Amino acid sequence: MNFIDGSLFVENMHKLVITAAPYGPEWLPSDFPEDIPVSMDAQIQKAVDCYNAGATVLHVHVREEDGKGSKRLSKFNQLLAGIRKACPEMILQVGGSISFAPESEGDAARWLSDDTRHMLAELKPTPDQVTIAINTNQMNVVEQMTAADVAGTSLAQPEMTKAYREMTIPAGPGWVEEHIRRLTANGIQTHFQLAGISQLETVERMMRRGVANVPLILTWVAIGGGFEAPNLYNLANFVRACPDNSVLTLETSMRNVLPLNMMAIALGLHVRCGIEDNIWNQRQTAKTTTVEQIEQLVRIAREFGREVANGKEARQIYRIGTFYENADETLAQNGFAPNRKPRQPAVASR
Repeated sequence: MNFIDGSLFVENMHKLVITAAPYGPEWLPSDFPEDIPVSMDAQIQKAVDCYNAGATVLHVHVREEDGKGSKRLSKFNQLLAGIRKACPEMILQVGGSISFAPESEGDAARWLSDDTRHMLAELKPTPDQVTIAINTNQMNVVEQMTAADVAGTSLAQPEMTKAYREMTIPAGPGWVEEHIRRLTANGIQTHFQLAGISQLETVERMMRRGVANVPLILTWVAIGGGFEAPNLYNLANFVRACPDNSVLTLETSMRNVLPLNMMAIALGLHVRCGIEDNIWNQRQTAKTTTVEQIEQLVRIAREFGREVANGKEARQIYRIGTFYENADETLAQNGFAPNRKPRQPAVASR
């Protein structure tokens, strides 16, 4: 992305799109009973509350009645249908992991099989987006967490810490290409969840080969543990690598969330918050709900003078429902340089 003169003026920015992640599959309901919905009605109401607070994208996981993260697609269908009816303007973004929470104590936290994750393309009602990881990667979500971050929660238990520390993302090239193909065939947008520049480069190569003819809607996930750390230098390098027409959201964990989101608001990027990412206020004196986190970002955005997108505007910014015919169109629409013609010099001569 190019930041020429005037880029930091709010009139030259998209309105702010806020993604809410309120379901927090890594936590048990006892970790934050005031804000972890368990019944289906409560999970639907949580989506409505997030939308009314200012979030227009909902990162969807679902729980069973016993409070455990569900791996049943029928439960996802039920939740999606309920949210569609209660909050039709909201962009529904299903987490591509389905639920990485352990089945029981001592189990590993793991993503489901390739074939099961492909079935996300068949959810009904159809979600607007499914997130996708690129390249098999470590996902140690507890690496940068402190003892204070997990104090009094299930993640402080050694067996739970071990389960999440050892988690990996299976996302080989064959599976990724097939998953994008299936999502596209069913009118579902691919939302890229990227750990760093090398994964962005893989996405670009896929687009150049014509196997990912989709808008470049992506999230930089800076959680450490196989992903980049949330610091200014990593952020600046990743942003510089993104083409101008991409749509970039920032994501991190625990008390890094608010500082990184403040940077996103100032730079014209987009934000994500919720208890899946963080459960604490900045001084760690109390837990903070997803709705409180959304309301905080709305207040900060208004102080910057940047308006928050409504549901219709967020769909336009995210280019929901847009797909491309071929590599040339995909590259042009996303702001990448065109493919080099055979024997074309890297530097054109006059």
